[in-house]
This record gives sequence, structure tokens and C-alpha cells, in this order.
Amino acid sequence: MKALGFGMLLCAALLPGTVYATSAQDVRVSQAWLRILPGALPAAGYAVVQNTGSQPIVLTGARSTIYGEVMLHFSSVAGGTSRMRMVDGMPIPAHGMAHLAPGSYHLMLTRALHPVIPGDHVLLTLSFDDGSTLNTTFIARPANAVDAGPDSVTPPATGTTANAALPGTHGAAQDQD
Repeated sequence: MKALGFGMLLCAALLPGTVYATSAQDVRVSQAWLRILPGALPAAGYAVVQNTGSQPIVLTGARSTIYGEVMLHFSSVAGGTSRMRMVDGMPIPAHGMAHLAPGSYHLMLTRALHPVIPGDHVLLTLSFDDGSTLNTTFIARPANAVDAGPDSVTPPATGTTANAALPGTHGAAQDQD
């Protein structure tokens, strides 16, 4: 009886149409860049994040092997006072886009393991609300930069993959060769 139950479960899992998409599969990132500040000051990450899917998704954070901590922040101005706060997510509408941009949502990167200089390519793993991840290459730009620069096409990330997170991994990327 147990063998029959397992067989039925296995057949159901293999039926056509049981493929599950992840949020990261519907994401396209462009104009990804980091504003690098001198010394041990934090860097900021900016990009255009497009959702080509039919469901809204939420960017919930990022991580890096170069920076010890990457946080998602939101900046605003109210009553002439600038404020910045850490947030749990940045919504991206279905068939729409959202911007990681100065004065708005952005990534705050701290504790660089080694100096990052303008021109460097830094791999960040973006995380989404369903646990999926997307490796994205950000180009480092100087402190006075206002955009991604003349080469605003985001270079491909080595081993880019969108994958669902395994329990306890928080969406750890698995490079595929």
C-alpha cells in the first residue's frame, strides 16, 4: 500500500504543467552600478529592475562575497529633512519596473573585504520574496558618478542562475557551469 501511494505521488510530480516559475526568472536587471566612496565608507548600489512576469514580485535583499553586509534601504525627504531607513523589500509590479536609485530605494554595502575601485565588476546576488536569487554584476563608479556611465549595459554575471532557495539557505545561488 505504501509503495502504491509513493508511486502515485511520483507520477503526480512528473505530470506536465507542474513546473513552478520563480520570481528571479522574470527579472531583468540593467544599468547596475555601485557608487564607491573613499576609505571604509559604505558603497551604494543602483540598478533598473524589470519584472517581465504576470505577478508582482518583491526584491528582499542582496549579498556579496566582496562586502560583509548588503542592506536594502529607502531614502526620502520630508519637511526638508533627509531620511534613510532599512526596508524589508522593494515591490516590482507585474510587467513593470522599479529603480534602485539615489534618493530612493538602494543597496547599502558595508565592510568591503578589499578595496573596490572604479571600473571593478562586483557580483551581487539579489534575493526575492519567493526565495529565488539572481546573480548580477555591478560596475564600480567613482563617488561623483550620477549613473552607470557610458557602458550602461550590465555585464553578464558568471554562473548567473535563478533558483529557488533550499530551506535554511536564504536563496543561496548555485552556479551552473
